[in-house]
Amino acid sequence: MAGPLPLGDPAPADGHLPSSVRVDHDVPFSAYLHVPFCRVRCGYCDFNTYTSSELRGARQEDYASTLIAEIELAARVLTEAGGLRPMHTVFFGGGTPTLLPPGDLARMLDAAASAFGLEDGAEVTVEANPDTVTPEVVATLAAAGVTRMSVGMQSAVPHVLAALDRTHRPENVTTAVRAAREAGLDVSVDLIYGAPGESLGDWEQSLDAALALDPDHISTYALIIEDGTKLARQIRRGEVPMPDDDLQADMYELADARLGGAGYDWYEVSNWARGAEQRSLHNLAYWRGSDWWGFGPGAHSHVGGLRWWNVKHPAAYAQRLAAGDSPAAGREQPDPEAAMLERVLLRSRLAEGIPIADVPESGRERVAELIADGLVDPAAALRDRQLRLTLRGRLLADAVVRALTD
Repeated sequence: MAGPLPLGDPAPADGHLPSSVRVDHDVPFSAYLHVPFCRVRCGYCDFNTYTSSELRGARQEDYASTLIAEIELAARVLTEAGGLRPMHTVFFGGGTPTLLPPGDLARMLDAAASAFGLEDGAEVTVEANPDTVTPEVVATLAAAGVTRMSVGMQSAVPHVLAALDRTHRPENVTTAVRAAREAGLDVSVDLIYGAPGESLGDWEQSLDAALALDPDHISTYALIIEDGTKLARQIRRGEVPMPDDDLQADMYELADARLGGAGYDWYEVSNWARGAEQRSLHNLAYWRGSDWWGFGPGAHSHVGGLRWWNVKHPAAYAQRLAAGDSPAAGREQPDPEAAMLERVLLRSRLAEGIPIADVPESGRERVAELIADGLVDPAAALRDRQLRLTLRGRLLADAVVRALTD
């Protein structure tokens, strides 16, 4: 399970937003639907997820109805805050959304679409564990309005999957992708690099296997050791080594070369797509600071600059909604300085970059230094007044953000 929730102000039981927060109909609106169930918790994962033995009173078979109650509450709250907007994107994440019957996911999507509406051409994504995908599951999701499936491949190498505690077989990724394609869905695959015992050759094998699937989109994430996870405990006990930063840098450069050579363009530090139309619109909504409502236990929301987060445990989440109360545990409204820092953190990771004018004044004074260090594109900075990361800058993105915001 994930760490503690953020500190913040108490959230009202009725979920109403402060009078200072009004819906801006020019800002896109998205929905994130969290499904917190997993058969097995992966050793590296600190997401808010629960195996069957940890539910303590919550029931998976009741979950869709519970989440739909939050959708109904959200519609009331947003109507009072200025009106409803059709959803630009919908994303089912987890956990393992496809552990639920596909009919339950369809019910949740239908409830959200009925409450808010869907924009024409809206992107609707479901994350999927390869072992839970069948042609019947995908056909039901496609018929319900799902347009995109994000398959948790992680690796094509058995010993790397074992190091990550992933239980799926590599061949099931191929089966899942084929089923999604046959149902007419766009396909993304997720990879993780830097697992204990993973070599550069292992990583190359995984990249080759991912490219052989011919997906529309590929995400590659460096393994991060999160406190409280099984993997963090194994490292602390000396059972497995810490990820090697230099090796992870080599792996990233290899991914950029192989994916770029295969026709995929990077548009965010960890994401590549085959053309602009295949980019993850949902993730772009986060990076560009759009509005979204996060449904489900532990989910976070953002509307009009206000942020809030739900109680974490599925049982507490269900109890709140059964009583007619909001599941929100706390909320905050960042001040202008904090909002600026967050904007730099998120927008600088995009290939489109961030206008220099949106960077704090102290950061603007560091631009020449960043150019000299090969971290930002000199032509974009000098001609377009736009900060765009170079390949070296992507490898050192956190350092660039610190230079721009310290």
